[in-house]
Amino acid sequence: MSSPSPAWRNWAGNQHATPRRVLAPRSADEVSAAVTAAADDGLTVRMVGTGHSFTGAAVTEGVLLRPDGLTALRSVDAEAGLVTAEAGMTLRAFNAHLAAHGLALANMGDIQEQTLAGATQTATHGTGREAAGLVSQIAGLELVLADGTTVTCSRDERAELFDAARAGLGALGVVTAITWHTVPAFVLEAREEPMRWEAVLEGLDDLAAANEHFEFYWFPHTDGCLTKRNNRVDGPAEPLSAFRHWLDDEFLSNSVFGLTNRIGSRFPRAIPAINGISARALGARTYRDRSDRVFTSPRRVRFKEQEYAIPREELADALREVRSVIERSGRRIGFPIEVRLLPPENPWLSMAYGRDSAFLAFHVFHSSDHEAYFRDVEEVLTALGGRPHWGKLHTRDATYLEGVYPRFGDFLALRDRLDPERRFANAYTTRIFGK
Repeated sequence: MSSPSPAWRNWAGNQHATPRRVLAPRSADEVSAAVTAAADDGLTVRMVGTGHSFTGAAVTEGVLLRPDGLTALRSVDAEAGLVTAEAGMTLRAFNAHLAAHGLALANMGDIQEQTLAGATQTATHGTGREAAGLVSQIAGLELVLADGTTVTCSRDERAELFDAARAGLGALGVVTAITWHTVPAFVLEAREEPMRWEAVLEGLDDLAAANEHFEFYWFPHTDGCLTKRNNRVDGPAEPLSAFRHWLDDEFLSNSVFGLTNRIGSRFPRAIPAINGISARALGARTYRDRSDRVFTSPRRVRFKEQEYAIPREELADALREVRSVIERSGRRIGFPIEVRLLPPENPWLSMAYGRDSAFLAFHVFHSSDHEAYFRDVEEVLTALGGRPHWGKLHTRDATYLEGVYPRFGDFLALRDRLDPERRFANAYTTRIFGK
């Protein structure tokens, strides 16, 4: 195992760590050796990903494991659709491997820079009518437990551990490899168009029912929304021209958006006008491409984020209340609010566990203060039994979380059995799971 620089920080720059040791294991055996050595020295252990979580999920003062050496594609069974890859492989690299074998993930979130373990351990998701999040596409896990043993789990083997560890925040063990249920490669047609606030809210049920993947963005201080509907088509792919991709996804959505956020952070009174221009600038477009290229987009403007999952039936009222809270506060919000939908999932700590869910995501520019804004909308969503995204900023603790996750107590009991000395604990897991 190599020993890279000990300093670490996340993508947004709001989380930092200076651990005692930093290691880059190249196998499950080396992870096991690192965990055993940490136990001998009384140190905690956390595995980081690419730092796309905004919480302190990866922070440790003990032993920090980097994923750089765990990036192999272990096996592909194209006929069964089962693919095993190591935990440190990025979603981008994984999608390229899948495409080369005529396979794909059924659903994804909107970026693909995360490691496989980092994305799944925080229950990263996309939007879908029937297709659920990443954790629902996992067929099996390999992980190293606190006693140094390496185990595997699936629906047929250690089923309790499987349901707990698919979205386990690294609190039950260090995930070293993931086996995925994949589907034959497919083409998605993306239809993006602006709509007015009331038209979207009044048509939510129809829009959700009529599209395999529906999401939208509302630009605060305006009535403008940008909707996106993704549906499978037979093909062929008809991607955006190179110029249109550059104009929309690089220049407008990243370069110009970054500039307007820097302006807005210095001159907040300009934000409503900027948002109005942004809502109009991103116009209608339709294109077809390989599924992962449609699900994901480049995100180069750094930000901080909070996201909550609420019961699907509460969405329209929740959005109206959020809008009212923003208007009453006088606060100027430069980032659009993102809304996605997901069917019920069964991993115990999935934010969509056991219910049709709507996800509301709130962002601020990375250098802007977020606490008052996030606190205000958090009050709205927790009143509805909202569940915070594990990788996004929130203030909830074990007392609250036990009331919104039916299997939370079972997760804690399993953690007590597998990691009684809290080898995999840090300040964040102590807050959300208790001591």
